[in-house]
Amino acid sequence: MLLCFASWAVSAIANDLDSAQDQFRTGSYTEAEAVASAAVESGIWNERWPRLLIQCQLEQGKYAEALQTYENAIRRYPTSMTLRMLGLEAIRFNNLSERADEERKRFFQILQSSPLRFASRDNLIAAGRYFVEEGEDARQVLEMFYDRVRDSNPDFLEAYIATAELALEKGDYKVAAETLAEAERIDDTDPRTSYLKARAFESSDSKVTIESLQRALERNPNHIPALLMQAELALDRELYEDANASIAAVLKINPSEPDAWALRSVIAHLEGDTEREQEMRRKALSTWNQNPRVDYLIGSNLSQKYRFAEGAAYQRRALEFDPDYHAANFQLAQDLLRLGNDDKGWTLAKSVADDDPYNVVAHNLLTLYDRIKGFSVLESGDIHVRMDPMEADLYGDAVLELLTEARATLCEKYDVQPDAPIMVEIFPEQKDFAIRTFGLPGGDGYLGVCFGRVITANSPASQGERPYNWKSVLWHEFCHVVTLEKTKNRMPRWLSEGISVYEERMRNPAWGESMTPQYREMILSELLTPVSKLSSAFLSPPSALHLQFAYYESSLVIEFLIEKHGIESLKTVLVSLGDGLSIDDALTRSVGSLDRLDVEFATYAREKAEAFAPDADWSREDLPADVTKAELAKWVEDHPTNYWGLRRLAEAWIAGKQDQKALPVLEKIVELGAVTQEREGPLELLADVYQRLGQEKRERETREQVLALSSDALPSYRRLIEIATQHDDWQHVLEYSEATLAIQPLQPFGYEHMAVAAEKLKKPEKEIRPLKALLQMDPIDPAALNFQLARACFQSGQTTSAKRHVLSALEAAPRYRDAHRLLLEIVADSQ
Repeated sequence: MLLCFASWAVSAIANDLDSAQDQFRTGSYTEAEAVASAAVESGIWNERWPRLLIQCQLEQGKYAEALQTYENAIRRYPTSMTLRMLGLEAIRFNNLSERADEERKRFFQILQSSPLRFASRDNLIAAGRYFVEEGEDARQVLEMFYDRVRDSNPDFLEAYIATAELALEKGDYKVAAETLAEAERIDDTDPRTSYLKARAFESSDSKVTIESLQRALERNPNHIPALLMQAELALDRELYEDANASIAAVLKINPSEPDAWALRSVIAHLEGDTEREQEMRRKALSTWNQNPRVDYLIGSNLSQKYRFAEGAAYQRRALEFDPDYHAANFQLAQDLLRLGNDDKGWTLAKSVADDDPYNVVAHNLLTLYDRIKGFSVLESGDIHVRMDPMEADLYGDAVLELLTEARATLCEKYDVQPDAPIMVEIFPEQKDFAIRTFGLPGGDGYLGVCFGRVITANSPASQGERPYNWKSVLWHEFCHVVTLEKTKNRMPRWLSEGISVYEERMRNPAWGESMTPQYREMILSELLTPVSKLSSAFLSPPSALHLQFAYYESSLVIEFLIEKHGIESLKTVLVSLGDGLSIDDALTRSVGSLDRLDVEFATYAREKAEAFAPDADWSREDLPADVTKAELAKWVEDHPTNYWGLRRLAEAWIAGKQDQKALPVLEKIVELGAVTQEREGPLELLADVYQRLGQEKRERETREQVLALSSDALPSYRRLIEIATQHDDWQHVLEYSEATLAIQPLQPFGYEHMAVAAEKLKKPEKEIRPLKALLQMDPIDPAALNFQLARACFQSGQTTSAKRHVLSALEAAPRYRDAHRLLLEIVADSQ
């Protein structure tokens, strides 16, 4: 009977413990604390009860009580590494820094004296976390502790949680995601797995991030890390009310939570309230006054807002508390690189990579650094361009010319004079661009990024057969340099992007975003974002189309503000932002009520949308689905101006190789005015149909329309060059070839036709650039190219260059008679 009773009692205690742990896991911290406290006071001999009690107390900010619980428990369980790690946290948050140092040393002494081969799985995980905190090699921690536990206990969730946390800390999001997938198979009810999954996908998949975060909060509405992440995401969207709501929910659970107060400090900084910013920081440090994470968190969030100088200052404060705090060291390195302080930035990044070999982002940066050390550096005044040597030879001068023009035009327009060099880095490989920009491969869809005085951009080499216009990209990014300089990097993303897209259109109507049928539909639906909430449209957009629409809408806001209030009013907004005002206050001061601005802009945007192809029928309600071409043609006959029906029918006829039937349908769309810069849109399709039907005159007229709307219509440029060449229209060949090089400067086509056209037009000075470029492209007949280049240089008065190139021609082909004659002419002329 006694044995049965003992067995029943053990089972009852285990059930109570499981129940209390479930309460903790689902956020019922008070209830779990009460059960755990009663068990501890009753003297039940089970280490897991005081551990749970400490966790409950720490979660609620009851740091003094947690320390007392720890002190009582550790006397009973002196070799428990898990208890000691919890105790270390309790000691720190009771502002006992010296004792915390002693506790860390004591922890290591116990590890040395206790053979780890006999340690429990909990203690192995605790020991691993201790060594991670001490900065030990992450791979060894994985091998000696976490992997060891997983091998012997494949279903032990804590090992997967610890592994994922370590991978996230080191920037290895792939390993984190894989580990969490295994963790979910073991137990998909723990909110930590969903929260960590949100972190793992934060930089790559916003949809998974949001879904995972919501799932974590469904499982535990009081999960503090998830609530804090929710606040940070709201901060990114400039939804400060939402961020404050999430922070308030955290502080209701734990009134002393340092991360929550740190985020409030960030909000105060962004709102220009310096006094409140410092007050919030003091509260964040109130329970542990040397906590380096507080300043690291404030600084990293400011850097996320492109406040790199302020972010770097906070990282330095974090390092004053703990010089070995890896996260702050690496964030500081990234801030310095984005501020253009390359020498210190790369040195610090190398130091972090040497100290922490498993830091994936640091490793990526150092690998990239080894590659870009061989880049050419071109300079024009305070503009420094770093790019691949071959690309520098081909179009580096054109890059400098464009950036010099952008500097002169935009700096004068916005009354800005940068007081430090502007660095532009152009990468021939997309992964290198992504690593330099984001720290990790990825970033698909980004053509360029501006950090202030540092611009990173993808070269045409990284963009496939039809790259974007590199001139429009660099103009856009340089505009960011100007506006960020004027506002001291204190501007919302929508305003920054809106001005840049607007200025693209001002430089060239074919650059930047313009109205499309899809944008028209979005404006006239519920998808038009109010100006006061426009930054949120750039974060977690449902699709690439929604993101592009955010760029277009932002530029439309700038167009509206300038048309209604003038450029000086916009510059006043930028000055106010630089002075520390919030965007809401800056706009209110310059243009009036935000509510009125939202209403007036919505009216303006709707008028723009309705003015686009006003005679077209834009309804989709009766458009049939899954019908034959004949049935669709009959429907279009009954709805002759319906854009969506016309487009679908035209594409169906083209897919069926029935160009004669597609032709009138496409001509009707053009007649309605429903044409845009869209790649492979109705206008490009019509030009291709004309080409296949041999209607050259109409094809040429249509392709000219394409060029007027599109900045990257490479196929149309190529075709127009062919047509103009056939008709000996060398002036147009020259113009089209020059425009082609603004899209694709890395292939021979544009240079070859440019050189021929310049020769035919007797413009030798125009021959020199394309011929030099062709010499860089591993030509079949370098002797002929050198001869042509020598002749062009001689005719342009560049005698020294002419002599050098004609000698190169003769070196390759000693019997080249025309080259001998030219050499004699050059020598005679020089004598």
